[in-house]
Amino acid sequence: MKITEPTPGAPCWVELGTSDVDAAKVYYREVFGWHAETDPRPEAGGYTVLRLGDAPVAAVTPLYAPGQPTAWTVSFATRDADALAAAVGEAGGRVLMAPLDVFDAGRFAVLADPEGAVFTVWQARSFAGAAVFNQPASLGWVELATRDEEAAKAFYTRVFGWTVGTHEDYPQWGLDGADFGGMSALDEFYPDDVRAHWLPYFAVADVDDTAARAAESGGMLLVPPTDVPHGPRIAVIRDPQGASFGIHRVGTEG
Repeated sequence: MKITEPTPGAPCWVELGTSDVDAAKVYYREVFGWHAETDPRPEAGGYTVLRLGDAPVAAVTPLYAPGQPTAWTVSFATRDADALAAAVGEAGGRVLMAPLDVFDAGRFAVLADPEGAVFTVWQARSFAGAAVFNQPASLGWVELATRDEEAAKAFYTRVFGWTVGTHEDYPQWGLDGADFGGMSALDEFYPDDVRAHWLPYFAVADVDDTAARAAESGGMLLVPPTDVPHGPRIAVIRDPQGASFGIHRVGTEG
């Protein structure tokens, strides 16, 4: 990710919605060394910030809505959550949760693209989002898996104004050419029930060691450590509650 701080239109935060918050705290501490701080206010609903040292890097929450899957959700920064949500609807996406204020921290909305890939947008006030990117155990890349790449390009370039570049036949999302993510096809090799989704990748110093630790801690390797042709070394992992995420060797993104 060539974006190094929360920037309008770029990824700024990731949240894990899970069926077992306490187990997730333990698992991600073992995998990434994150420590958890849960907001004690009842109205915060158990919202827990995950930190790398003192730096906030992600969050974990209970499942708030009926039918909500255990999954990681990528959040993109915006200057105006209401205008962005309206733009999503006009472009053929859906507003799953209308914009609302989160104390004095900011304003957010839960949205979906026309293929059903869920994401959120964040209008920062007192809280900007992740304090570090591209460092070991922090967000380093985001990837959209979709069955209609051309429709996705049309949607996201219209809504966010992203650029779309190509690196070795791999479409990459960016802002003015500063790439922060990519797009992969849900082709015939994927079961029909695999829906379009956003997948966060966390940078790590050693993909093999981190993947082994993730598996030993109760996770499953969906993609074992692999060298992407002309790209980084990666792995994709499912945590014990079923949420998937990727890892890649730090310094090789984009």
